[in-house]
Formats: sequence, structure tokens, C-alpha cells
Amino acid sequence: MLKQLAARKSVAEITSEIEAGPRLKRVLTARTLTAIGLGSMIGSGIFVLTGTVAANHTGPAITLAFLVAAIGCGLAAICYAELASLIPVSGSAYSYTYATLGEGVAWFVGWNLALEYMMSAATVAVGWSGYVVNLLEEFGLVLPAALTNAPVGKGPGHSLAATGAIVNLPAVAIVVALTWVCYRGIRESAAMNNVMVVIKVAIIVLFIVVGLAFIDTANWQPYLPANTGETGHFGWSGVMMGAGIIYFAYIGFDTAATTAQEARNPQRDVPAGILGALAISTVLYVAMAAVMTGMVSYEKLDVSAPVAVALDEHPSLFWLGLPVKIGAIIGMTSVILMSILGQPRIFMAMSRDGLLPPQLQQVHPKHHTPHVGTLITGAVAAVFAGVFPIDVLGELVSIGILLAFTAVCVGVLILRRTMSETPRPFRVPFAPITCTAGALMCLALTYFLPHDTWVRLAVWTAVGFAIYFGYGFWNSKQRARA
Repeated sequence: MLKQLAARKSVAEITSEIEAGPRLKRVLTARTLTAIGLGSMIGSGIFVLTGTVAANHTGPAITLAFLVAAIGCGLAAICYAELASLIPVSGSAYSYTYATLGEGVAWFVGWNLALEYMMSAATVAVGWSGYVVNLLEEFGLVLPAALTNAPVGKGPGHSLAATGAIVNLPAVAIVVALTWVCYRGIRESAAMNNVMVVIKVAIIVLFIVVGLAFIDTANWQPYLPANTGETGHFGWSGVMMGAGIIYFAYIGFDTAATTAQEARNPQRDVPAGILGALAISTVLYVAMAAVMTGMVSYEKLDVSAPVAVALDEHPSLFWLGLPVKIGAIIGMTSVILMSILGQPRIFMAMSRDGLLPPQLQQVHPKHHTPHVGTLITGAVAAVFAGVFPIDVLGELVSIGILLAFTAVCVGVLILRRTMSETPRPFRVPFAPITCTAGALMCLALTYFLPHDTWVRLAVWTAVGFAIYFGYGFWNSKQRARA
């Protein structure tokens, strides 16, 4: 059993299986992959979590939390870029880990990538719902609170408790609609995403430029509120906990890696897409957070639509309210779309290795998409979006991807030793230092996440390994070769 858990696949094996398996359309360019990354990254992190993290953990120092998260994510992204150029397959971190750390760790990473993508779609859908409800109220249409809120929320001591609501219906509806778009095809999904990225970036830049004139520096005092005596509640521990939570806002570049099999020149275009998306989003995140906390006291931002609160604080900006809210809705729509797009391709890679049923690697004969995995991803995301609040979902996403990124950083170092002669179109600079720092930083951020997040991760992991030992272990193609 231990031998099987440690079994690794060679890069040559992975490549040959891709060539022999179902084909996906290679239609994505470096520019499109950058847009896919931005489509996945710029959403609830900038439009929702900025407010909740500032109000509960960091205060105006939310900008520091974004920078800390950006450094950690940047180190991981550089490692991703090397592995994506070396192993240009749809499995992303799962496939990279299989080639470096073995089947057991690869399963853990793949299972947590599923947590990332499905919970990411659900998290952003909840934020999307908040903005849509806020916008409809401006036009006099008030939806029942029981149909626009999560029936489960955080109770005393971070435990889960019933809220009295029935379901977050708008969140469920947007997930279902975008699942259909992903079902239809990668070209349609990418084209729709490109348009939405242009619109949301333009509106974010407009908000930043206009909002600069309405900053009251008194709102930045104190810049780093004193810790209340509870770990993670302001002070430096609050900045670190905030960085761990909003790490979720940066993880979208992984989607660019999951679409490597649909890139025209994956060795060149995927690294460019990953690093380009990360750089652009970091600048926008920090600028947006600084302006927002300067326009209104951070204490007022613990809402599902904090940008709307910042604008409402300044009546003369009424004209900007509608465009920004529409931009937020469009921005979060693209994030949900890209999350639903990415996950089925992880399932496809795991199924190809025999760890999941073969139906998950089926490609639709007309649309050329992994349609079975798309429907499963959409269904799970819709359920979670309808039931849980944004803070619970956001924490789950962060811890899963932090552990996956740790494995990727370690994987680069392993392949540098085991495949040192293999050409790499992109190489991590100062690899021993960069990879080690990336792995340590990702692990450090998991320490600052709430305790209950670890409990939920343990439950998710236990379910995953029950599936692995019940099905994947016995049907593994590596096991058959042994």
C-alpha cells in the first residue's frame, strides 16, 4: 500500500496519455490565458472579502494583508509556471504532484483542488447574490430575505448554526446558468470571459481614480488596530489571518494551468498567462483596498456589498454607484464561470489515471468539453452556494489551495533533481530559495486560518480518502502497471 501511495508517473507517461486520450480544442492564446486568470481572480476577493476581512481582522491594514498574500502566491505562481511549461496538461497541481510526490499526495492535492474550485464558485456566487439583491432594491424590487440568505451561518465559537433562511436562490441560479455556458464549450466560455474582464477592470480603475478625491485619511487611523486579545482579531495576527483568508482572491491563476491542453502553445503561453494575471490583479487589489478603506470606516464594511457602502457614504458619487455595482456583478460572474470551467479538467486528469470513474474523462461529441465533470461541479457548487455564507466558504477555499501550492513548490525542487536535463521553457530563478520560501509561506498562512477551517478540511480529506481507498486505489493505472 505504501509503495502504491508513493508511486510516481513520469512526465513522458503523462504526455503520452494526453496524446492518446480524448482531445480538447487548442484555441487559447497567452492573452486569452491572462484573461482567464484575471477572470478567475478579480471577483469576490476585491468586491466582497476586502470588506469582511478589513472589518473583522485587519482594519485599514487590509492592504498589507493583500501584499503578504501576493508574495506567497507569487512564489507559488513562479513554481506553477515552470511546471506548466514542463508538463502542459489539464491536471494542473494534481498532475505536477503525481510526477513528483506520488499518487497519495497527488490524490490529496486533486481532492483539495476540487474543494478549491467548487467552493470558489459557491463563495463568489454568494457575493454575486449580495450585489444583485442590493441593485434590485435600488429599482424597488425587494426579494424575500429567506430566499437571498444562507440557511446556515456562524454561531458562537465559530460553530455552524441555523439562520432561519431557506436558500440563497440568486446564488444557486447564477451557478446553474454558468454551468450551462461551460457545458457548451471552451471557446464560448473564453469569449464571454474576455468581455467581462475588460468591463470589470475598466470599472475598478474608474472607482480607484474617482475615489482618490474622497479619501479621508482619518479613516486610516489607526492603520493597524490593536489586537483585541483574540488571535486573528486585528494586530499582526489579524493581518496574517486576513492574508490567509484573502489568499483565495489570488488563486485564479491556477485556472490558466488547468486549461493548458487547450492552449495553442502551452510551454510559452501558460507561464505568461499565470504571471501576467497575478501582476495585474495585485496592483488592482491593493489600490482598491486602500481607496475603499479611505472612503469609509472599515467598521462599516462587514457586508456582502462593501463597495456599495463606500459609495453610499458619499452622496455626490451616486452616479458611480450603478456602474460599479454592475461591474462587481460582471466581475464575479466571470470568476464563477472560470471556477466551473477549471474543475472538470482536474476530474478529467484524475479519471485518466483511474482514480475516478471513466465517465469523468468523457468529452462531449459536439461541444468538446468534459461535460460530465462540468455538471457535477455545477451541481455541488450550487448546493453549497445556496446553503452556506461567504465567510465559511472562503476559509475552506483558502486552506485547500494553500496546501496544494505547497506541494507545487516542493515539486519543482524534486524535478530539478530527477529531471535536471529536461529542457524547461520557463525556469524558476534561484529555485532552492524561491521554492522553499514559497512552501514555507503557504504553510505559515494555513496556521493563521481559524481552527474550525482545519476541522472541515479534515472531514473533507477523510471523505476523499474513503473514495480513494474504495475506488481509486484498486483502479489506479499505476497499480495495474506495477
